[in-house]
Amino acid sequence: MGQDPVYTVVRVIARFWIWFFFERVEVRHPERVPRRGPVLLCINHPNNLIDSLLVASVLPRKVHYLAAAELFRNPLLARLLAELGVIAVHRKADGPDKRSRNVEMFAACDEAFERGRLIAIYPEGATHAEAHLQRIKTGAARIALSYEAHAPGRLTVVPVGLNFEARKRFRGRVLVSFGEPVDVSSYPAVENRPFSGSDVRAKARHTLTTAIQWAMEREVVHVERIDTGALACAVEVLYRGELERELWEERGLSGRRIDPFPLPGAIADVVEHFRTQDPVRVERLGQRMLGYHAGLAAYRLGDEAVRTRLERTAERQRVARSWQTVVGLPLFAYGAAVNFLPYYLPGWLAGRLSHRQTDYATTRLLASVVAFPLFWALETSLVGWAAGLLWLLVFFLSLPLGGLMAYRYVVGTGRLRHQLRFGALLLTRAQEARRLLAERREILEELEHATRDYLGARRARALEVEAHWTNVQ
Repeated sequence: MGQDPVYTVVRVIARFWIWFFFERVEVRHPERVPRRGPVLLCINHPNNLIDSLLVASVLPRKVHYLAAAELFRNPLLARLLAELGVIAVHRKADGPDKRSRNVEMFAACDEAFERGRLIAIYPEGATHAEAHLQRIKTGAARIALSYEAHAPGRLTVVPVGLNFEARKRFRGRVLVSFGEPVDVSSYPAVENRPFSGSDVRAKARHTLTTAIQWAMEREVVHVERIDTGALACAVEVLYRGELERELWEERGLSGRRIDPFPLPGAIADVVEHFRTQDPVRVERLGQRMLGYHAGLAAYRLGDEAVRTRLERTAERQRVARSWQTVVGLPLFAYGAAVNFLPYYLPGWLAGRLSHRQTDYATTRLLASVVAFPLFWALETSLVGWAAGLLWLLVFFLSLPLGGLMAYRYVVGTGRLRHQLRFGALLLTRAQEARRLLAERREILEELEHATRDYLGARRARALEVEAHWTNVQ
């Protein structure tokens, strides 16, 4: 099924800026979205417009989004949205007279499904800053049941989880995870049937909404409890590599490329296990880690500085990074000079103009879309006017490369700065530095014991289940 030219152009532009704005976009199980036929995507909504750009950029099919009707008030924007296949939705805030027009929205969805189109909805209803999924509304279930009522078994409902490593960070990572389809055919197709009572329809909607909620939650990497989450994050910082290796080996996946995104959830499982089985142990570990991180904060250190000091290769790494810092300084200076304004101004504007945390990344991206081409065009014109066409081309090609090299340089020197600071602490306050080293070593030993106990408990439970089913058979 071909895509119209307007959508194709917008998608190409979106893919470029998504690639530019994020260090890596990881896509998990895109094959779960059928290449043809009616599909309803149910997506969490953590980051405003960027969410729609991400999903559209990773799928080969055209995505018809459901969006707030207020976006259609501007005639030019309304025409663009119509060209992109966006379907208007009226919310409670628009008033009861406007909400009655959602009959048109359901009719438009049914018509799109009849044509084998793919529709995307944000069932939470609005963007939010929380890491976990909010309670979703019944809209997705109503749309699915409405179409199921007159076309049984045709619609595929796919949950989608968008997971941002750091919401405000430039060149961060993001995971787009497509879940197992929700089986709509197993729910009563009572929507729009005149003989079905309101109680029957409400029950079907509620049951399907709950199933979609659970399916979406499985794709959103989050920690349900705040206290568990805080400790899990602290464990991840210290123990990420070792726990990652042991968990994946226990699942028979050693040697493969490690997917980092599910790890916080796996660590949270370990923490929650001991919180219920051995709360004193968790409390003791939490207090030790709080003390260790307080020590790091007191001397403005990162954990990596202490970790690398414990490794045999720390000195070699420090020397290598020192040489990289010296050699890369001129390249950093050039890249930073020619890219400072287009990099800094979008972040500054986003901080000033964003009234909500969920608007920051979108505002920064849109400002970058304007700032980088504008400043690069001005700088390139000046170089061309002063040095000629050849230098104009060379300078233009150096702009994006110089910017990326400057960004990498800042990240690398940040690590080196922490290591040098820890080296100075060893010279001036050796006792405090050694205490941090000993504290980290002892915490790691305790985590290793906890991990072995956790994996042993999991294997024991697996053997019990296997023995039970053997006896049953």
